[in-house]
Order: sequence, then C-alpha cells, then structure tokens
Amino acid sequence: MTEYKKTALVLGAGGFIGSHMVKRLRSEGYWVRGVDLKSPEYSPTVANEFVQGDLRDVDFVRRVIQFKGENGNFYKSVPDRFIESFDEIYQFAADMGGAGFVFTGENDADIMHNSVSINLNVLDEQSKLNETVGNKTKIFYSGSACMYPEHNQLDPDNPDCRESSAYPADPDSEYGWEKLFSERLYFAYNRNHGIPVRVARYHNIFGPEGTWDGGREKAPAAICRKVAYLPAEGGAIEVWGDGKQTRSFLYIDECIEATRRLMDSDFMGPVNIGSEEMVTIDELVDTAARVSGKEVRKVHKLDAPLGVRGRNSNNDLVREKLGWDYSQTLEEGIRKTYEWIHGQINQNEEPTYYEDVHGLVAGNV
Repeated sequence: MTEYKKTALVLGAGGFIGSHMVKRLRSEGYWVRGVDLKSPEYSPTVANEFVQGDLRDVDFVRRVIQFKGENGNFYKSVPDRFIESFDEIYQFAADMGGAGFVFTGENDADIMHNSVSINLNVLDEQSKLNETVGNKTKIFYSGSACMYPEHNQLDPDNPDCRESSAYPADPDSEYGWEKLFSERLYFAYNRNHGIPVRVARYHNIFGPEGTWDGGREKAPAAICRKVAYLPAEGGAIEVWGDGKQTRSFLYIDECIEATRRLMDSDFMGPVNIGSEEMVTIDELVDTAARVSGKEVRKVHKLDAPLGVRGRNSNNDLVREKLGWDYSQTLEEGIRKTYEWIHGQINQNEEPTYYEDVHGLVAGNV
C-alpha cells in the first residue's frame, strides 16, 4: 500500500488553475481525485483518479466527495463503513471567462445559476457527509477580485481593492455578484455547520495551459495570441478599450504557491492573491510585443466590453497573514505565456485578419 501525505479533491481539475493545482499536490505526495466536465485540454492529468461529470448534479456531487479506500474507488460500491471524507477540497469549478464572456450580459443567468449550483451542492453534501464521518475536510474556494465595488475602481491610477473595501457591495457584473455571494456562502457554512473554509480573491491569473482562444480567454492570453499571429515584421492588433484601463496579472505558479500557503494556514480569508505590478492594457501589449521581438501597432476598439477602469491587488493582508508576496515580474510571465501560445499556434490553425485604415489587423481571432 502506497503511503500518501493527504487526500485531496480538486473540482475544476480540467481547467487552467485546477490542472496546475493537481500537479502541485501530486508533487507534494497527495492522493488526488480530479473532477470536471472535461479532461485537461493541453496535457494529460496527473491525478490518481480523474472523474468526468457535472457538479450541478447533486447526486454526482454526493458520490464524488466520498473517498472509498486507498484507490478512491469512485466507480465501486463499498460498505458505508469504508467511506471517508477527503482531507482537502479545492473548489475551482465555475462558469467563467474573460471580458468577452462576462461583460456582454448575454451569459449572466448561466454564470450565476451554474456557479451557485455547484457551490451549494458541494457545501451541502459535505455538511451531510460530515454528520457521518466527522468534520475534518478543509475546503478552499477560489473567489475573484471581480467582487470589489465598481465605485472603488473608477480611477485607473488609484483603484482600491483592499479586502476591507468590499462593502457597501457594488460589483460591476453578475459574475462579480455571484463571486461575492458564494464567498459569503462558504463563510455561512463555516459558522452554521463548522466546515473549515479558506477563501481567496484571485486577481487575473495567467500562464501556459490557460484558455487562449474561443472567446473565454483573458487579456494576457488574448494579447499574446494576437501578437503571435502577426508576421515576423509585426503589424497591428485590435485592443479592447482605449488602452488606458489598468490591471495587475499574477503568474500561475505564484497563484498556486499562495493558495497552498493559505490552505496550510489558520487564516480563513478572504484574502487577495495577486500582483501589485499594475499596468495599462497598452503597456500589457507593449510587454507582449517586446518579448515577441515584433513591432506592434494598436488599434483601439472603443465599443468592446471592458469591465472597470482600474484594478490592482493590495497585498498588505496576504503579506501579514501568510508571509507571501509575488516575486515574478509581468514580463517574465508574459514571456513564458507567449512562447507557449506561439507553440500552440504553430500546431494549429492559420490566423484570420480584418482590413481597416491601418491595413491588415490581427483581430479577435
């Protein structure tokens, strides 16, 4: 029998952050069950057991949170006395995407319904399991900086994203409202049912093996893709908005490290996990251009979905509670991401362009 450090259930293990978390936990000696609607897209899962299914289905969730012996045995029936709970659950599963998915308004009902259903199912079924096997399972919930009030993010040079600034609540999207409700849901189950929870507010996580096309990708991947599609001598790319809106972006490895520290700590959160290296979107484009070695011109699409004018992580609390801070520059992370996306493009399709006064422009390809 193999000895494992702990057991972990990673929900959303087929997605970007979840698949990276599976790799980290396995490297630490965990037994890991990964769960998602789909397998990881860009590399095989390293989970000990990977189960495909719909977490909106309460019967499926009831089964998936049960650990049945040293091999997990999801597909086997065992006597109740052999059923245990996992040591840790990492909840990344959600209906989400970049600005083109979140801010159009067309997906609001699905975003709220699907994500809230998943979180309710996980918490409710875990609380019921705890009545039988005892309350030991610690649950991590991946919240988002999108829950911060819009009125604190109107000035692109001075956004206020301290954890204490969340109220009075006023997120700028239904996605943000869902994230705010769900983090409150986790704390409510902690108070009323004793479930140990940890809650982070992620700020724009990016890196290799993240979605880079299809409409759900976020700004770093979208911009890297557009620049990568340009010929070697460069050209123009479409940039959403006026380019003066600000954001900070955190590389995936640093996100995983901070999340593990939060889970190993006695601090419940909520806590920001992000970078404080705030840049304009135009500066993000310049960074991608620099690592690519191409001359890139910007064509601003002023009627595109944008989100807030400014957002930047405030890391005072995470430094105090976890002793963690970001260490990698944006350019280092963009270089790794660009090289990975460039490799994906070389394996796949030809670029598409549209014609405007600037000539051929790599658009929303």
